[in-house]
Amino acid sequence: MNLIDIFLQTLETTLPVFAMVFIGLGLRRIGWIDAPFINTASALVFKATLPTLVFLSIIRADLSTALNPELLLFYLLATLGGFGLTWLWASWRVRREDRGVYVQGAFRGNCGIVGLALAANLYGDFGLSAGGILLGLVIISYNALSVVVLIAYQPGQSASWRKIIHDIVRNPLIIAVVVAIPFAWLNIGLPTWVMTSADYFASLTLPLALLCIGATVSLNSIRSDSKTAFGSSAMKMVVLPALCTAAGWLAGFRGPELGLMFLFFASPTAAASFVMVKALGGNDRLAANIIALTTLMASVTVTAGVFLLRSYGII
Repeated sequence: MNLIDIFLQTLETTLPVFAMVFIGLGLRRIGWIDAPFINTASALVFKATLPTLVFLSIIRADLSTALNPELLLFYLLATLGGFGLTWLWASWRVRREDRGVYVQGAFRGNCGIVGLALAANLYGDFGLSAGGILLGLVIISYNALSVVVLIAYQPGQSASWRKIIHDIVRNPLIIAVVVAIPFAWLNIGLPTWVMTSADYFASLTLPLALLCIGATVSLNSIRSDSKTAFGSSAMKMVVLPALCTAAGWLAGFRGPELGLMFLFFASPTAAASFVMVKALGGNDRLAANIIALTTLMASVTVTAGVFLLRSYGII
């Protein structure tokens, strides 16, 4: 297969995902969708359709392939390493009051929507099932690390770890993963009509979520922001995915496993990061701009990354 064929195959993987994001941006600008729609649709995805999608993908999976302790451990270590590196860099290059927002924006990816959508396009059922299990680890580690770094630079702010743990335990995605694993492990089947109805419901997830992501992007705020947002975005979309994926390759990961990790590492900054910054009194405009910039950059950086990795036969 020549480079042109590989590039065209790469576009077939990434373009459908990012096309939906830009359609959402366009629909918001012409007024066909508004803030109430975005809030309602986002809640529906988070609380219901995405957990259903994750549940279905796991119960249909071969857990001997999808549940990979080595992959989970490496992803956790890479996340901790990227987090530490970003914090060290921010301590040197970013003004103190913005360091927490910078670090969170640079490591906390939108794996639940963009990463999972790309994994499904690239690897089908394996991408959904292995990605769904990996999401459980992502949710726990990203939330805990975000609180640590944000509180470190917000004087007088504190967080209740009991509440954070309570929120994580009640997270619909965590619940979906925990409930689905015994079904898959024990090979428990559900009636055909239940599975068909659940498939209809779950199919709403990715297009609806991607539209909402695009609709929340603000081009005006990007134009008015400082270099801090661009620095965090470059760290999130270029530096950390390159370093973490290279480390994964050196650790012996190849094929779909390495590809899945790259897609998760290279996902744009999660919208939840804005909510946490605002709750703790940080620079919420900077947080919003990082989300917008990384979302726009992802269409280029993820496509280029997948193309390079495929060209060398790594994934």
